[in-house]
Amino acid sequence: MSLAQEKTERHTLSVLVDNEPGVLARVIGLFSGRGYNIDSLTVSEVSQEGHLSRITIVTTGTPMVIEQIRNQLDRLVPVHRVRDLTVEAISLERELAMVKVRGTGEARSEALRLGEAFRARVIDATTESFVFEITGKSDKIDQFALLMQPLGLVEVSRTGTVAISRGPEAM
Repeated sequence: MSLAQEKTERHTLSVLVDNEPGVLARVIGLFSGRGYNIDSLTVSEVSQEGHLSRITIVTTGTPMVIEQIRNQLDRLVPVHRVRDLTVEAISLERELAMVKVRGTGEARSEALRLGEAFRARVIDATTESFVFEITGKSDKIDQFALLMQPLGLVEVSRTGTVAISRGPEAM
């Protein structure tokens, strides 16, 4: 199979880094400098004692490009470990979104019914709108937002994917 025929794949990378200024910029610079796209990016401190943060990156590329990304991330000095959770482990992925819907009458009632069906929680309500909180896989959130469009979708705010491997092993 030639390089032009290789299919692009979605991969979730978990990167354990030093929690210090400039590290995120270096990681993002690696992607932008080589023309790689980031579909989702989340970062947070995971160990205060060790001053470590976990960066979860969702990206797409051919298997060769994904391997290049992993290798280049591994070479950055503040990076302790890089795992491709898509390949290496059975992992759990979730995303949080807040979805604002405007509506009255039947559209309002239908939005509430759909919210219940998707296990979305109303976290704010006025006489003219709702804000739902929904968690789950990214495609669940995509579907929920799509169904809310004809009912008065106003805006969506998403956290991006967070992921962790299953089982007793740490990153």
